Amino acid sequence: MMNIKQLDEQVSVSDQFSCEAMSELAASGVQVIVCNRPEGETEDQPSYAEMEKAAADAGLEFVAIPFARGRMTEAHCRQFAELLDGGRRIHAFCRTGNRSCNVWAGARLLAGADGKKLLESAGGAGFDISGVLVSMKSQ
Repeated sequence: MMNIKQLDEQVSVSDQFSCEAMSELAASGVQVIVCNRPEGETEDQPSYAEMEKAAADAGLEFVAIPFARGRMTEAHCRQFAELLDGGRRIHAFCRTGNRSCNVWAGARLLAGADGKKLLESAGGAGFDISGVLVSMKSQ
């Protein structure tokens, strides 16, 4: 069972989910799936190829912006920001949803979003993005 958290009107995040859940996400209005997990991070996760096929079968685009925990860069945030600029509904996921929330916050900061509002949105979904706020200000 997916634990979906809505971060803003455009982006939701969750932990790892099954390929079968792609149709559920599509039915909820999601248009792009973003995977923030490195391929093969754990043995129980579906491969990128399996996820991409399931996404395509459900009419969704699948994009991988993978990074290990604690290894997010501005480049990852810029990649996510480009997807946000497309205006489509995005569902991002990783092992717990935390990395996906952080890359969302980084992308929104690059676009000039208010850090306090992002902190509130993330906090409301159960995530702490204070580290992103600090690291993005220092760049």
